[in-house]
Amino acid sequence: MAQGTAARLGRAGRSGRIATGLRLAALLAAAACLLPMLAVAVAALMGGTDTVAHLAQTVLWRYTGNTLLLVALVAAGTTAIGTGAAWLVTMTRFPGVRLFEVALALPLAFPAYVLAYAYTDFLDHPGAVQTALRALTGWGPRDYWFPEVRSLPGAAAMLTLVLYPYVYLLARAAFLQQSATTYLAARALGQTPWGAFRRVSLPLARPAIAGGTLLAIMETIADYGTVSYFAVPTFATGIYTSWFSMADRAAAAQLALGLLAFALLIAMLERMQRGRARHHMTGSRQERIEPAALTGAARWGAVLLCGLPVLLGFALPVVLLLGMAIGSGQDLLGPRYLGFLRNSLILAGTAAAVTVTAAVMIGFYRRVEPGRLSRAAAQVARIGYAVPGGVIAVGLLVPFAAFDNALDAVMRARFGVSTGLLLTGSIWLLVMAYMVRFMAAALSAYDSGQETIHSTMDAVARTLGHSPAGMLRRVHLPILRPSVLTALLIVFVDVMKELPATLIMRPFNFDTLAVQAHRLAADERLDGAAVPSLVIVAVGLLPVILVCRGLGARRSPGAG
Repeated sequence: MAQGTAARLGRAGRSGRIATGLRLAALLAAAACLLPMLAVAVAALMGGTDTVAHLAQTVLWRYTGNTLLLVALVAAGTTAIGTGAAWLVTMTRFPGVRLFEVALALPLAFPAYVLAYAYTDFLDHPGAVQTALRALTGWGPRDYWFPEVRSLPGAAAMLTLVLYPYVYLLARAAFLQQSATTYLAARALGQTPWGAFRRVSLPLARPAIAGGTLLAIMETIADYGTVSYFAVPTFATGIYTSWFSMADRAAAAQLALGLLAFALLIAMLERMQRGRARHHMTGSRQERIEPAALTGAARWGAVLLCGLPVLLGFALPVVLLLGMAIGSGQDLLGPRYLGFLRNSLILAGTAAAVTVTAAVMIGFYRRVEPGRLSRAAAQVARIGYAVPGGVIAVGLLVPFAAFDNALDAVMRARFGVSTGLLLTGSIWLLVMAYMVRFMAAALSAYDSGQETIHSTMDAVARTLGHSPAGMLRRVHLPILRPSVLTALLIVFVDVMKELPATLIMRPFNFDTLAVQAHRLAADERLDGAAVPSLVIVAVGLLPVILVCRGLGARRSPGAG
């Protein structure tokens, strides 16, 4: 009896220590996600008012106006294209609808800056389009007007073409879940198909559409590569210019704080929109809306409307990049490019493993110890998805550079030894930036799988004597393997594409494919930039196809 009691007490003690360790790991991960935002706020407030006044008199209003106009154009474009395409492939039948269901999501594999490189080479003055136009008409360079691709509208077009799939995927999922009851009732009351869509289907899908649009907006304000290449001054370019070109950390921090405030406002709007969302009458599978077969000009109009985004956002850029890469003379298998690829894979693989591990700790902690503290940790960890990479970079460099400098001063004074920069400029600090930026994506993927595990399974596992760590290892992770792999893949690809934080924080002489593509494009060597860009796009196709397969499993019967 005494031995049994001692054994149970021993197991209880170990379980308590494991639970404490889990809580500590989850809270540390959440604190790491909060640190950059706090550091940016402190650095901005310590910068004084002189810098703010100077920014207000010179570039602040230009940054603000350009950022807001870019956001407005991208929001309008992504909403129109994404919603219209989602409705057509979900609610109608026309030639190629099955193909368009997947193809419409493919532009999401493109970073916007890669699309900008391809279209600049195609549409600029020496490009194929204007060269052919002059050859056909005999015009000289000053005899005609042609839209300037390197402009704010051009940047908005590039961002719209790669970001509309956010709206498309969420809107299509919402349309697939709608019941036929209200739609058929509207038709019975005399509404045309367009009227029933506008009065019934669209309002029901509005939360999903708004969520996709807000995601596109957050990606827009976080973009650096496109606006930098097109020379459009925004908050994102201002942060980089202030930090590197002007060596003014106070100005960079204050611009970052302004962008952070705007990003958090967008995140609050998204959360409010999601919180108000209600799902009514989703119905059974037999009650889903039967797609209507289009005839005559309408069917070919649907093909055109769905085909243009795919053509402009994926097919044509791939062809252009392939043509540029073939004549570039760049050797993807040479030692230099293999080094870029190795660096990209090291960063992406390490960041994916660290981020997903932290996400599992936070998600599992919230499950085993539900309460205010665990909910707060999960909410704080999700903040990073609304924060641009440049803001996170500034927020991490400021405190860690101060720590490195203080440590170096102490070691010099006491031991006559210089420690240099131990953390600033290291791979691990860059990995931490990636973790903060992409934690929300990993946590969402893990949570979506965790919700499928009934609480009774946890109770059974604990009854059989499993500690929290044992329950996670032997019960949850085997069941959640697809969700964990999805999270790893999403973070891996996002890190491969990430540019602003990598540019600011990468170690010396440690360039990635994204950095190499940006450098070559900035030097107007677009043919060379096509080679690393194609590799980034090829890797980016993996999660897009994965998401499309997941949606395809839930598609309504008879949809094409």
